[in-house]
Amino acid sequence: MGRALLLTGRPGVGKTTLIKRVAGLLGERGGGFYTEEMRGPGGRKGFRLVTLDGQEAVMAHVELRGEGRPRVGRYGVDVAAIERVGVQALYRAMERGQIVVIDEIGKMELFCGAFKNAVLQAIGGSATVLATVMAKPNPWVDALKALPQVELWEVTAANRDHLADAIMAWLRC
Repeated sequence: MGRALLLTGRPGVGKTTLIKRVAGLLGERGGGFYTEEMRGPGGRKGFRLVTLDGQEAVMAHVELRGEGRPRVGRYGVDVAAIERVGVQALYRAMERGQIVVIDEIGKMELFCGAFKNAVLQAIGGSATVLATVMAKPNPWVDALKALPQVELWEVTAANRDHLADAIMAWLRC
């Protein structure tokens, strides 16, 4: 059985920045994806999903509407993009025996059943997983956090600048 390190913390504390830093240190040993904000006039417009092997997709945007799209706040979520780009990146990482990097296991991603299945396969299989996860209560995420192979660390403003080395040690890299 594999093992998983889930990073949690309040929004904006630096979880994605930390994941990107660790992914850079991992290089070819890591696979999966991170998310980044899309900004424009007036502030944040959406979120882009970026795989560690260079693919990108818009997974949520203020202009995504209709077609039965789920919404999180003012953002329409493109579930198909999450599956096409994010889920496939997770499966590629598992197939290659890489450390599976997931940023993030959150509200938008949880609309995608294939994403949840891929996360469960990664954590329940032989992979080592490094992921960020929403802090707010959610039955599916809470059950994931309670799995015996999962370790949960909180990212705070006080510790975020020092966690990359601790994560690399945990990963034994």
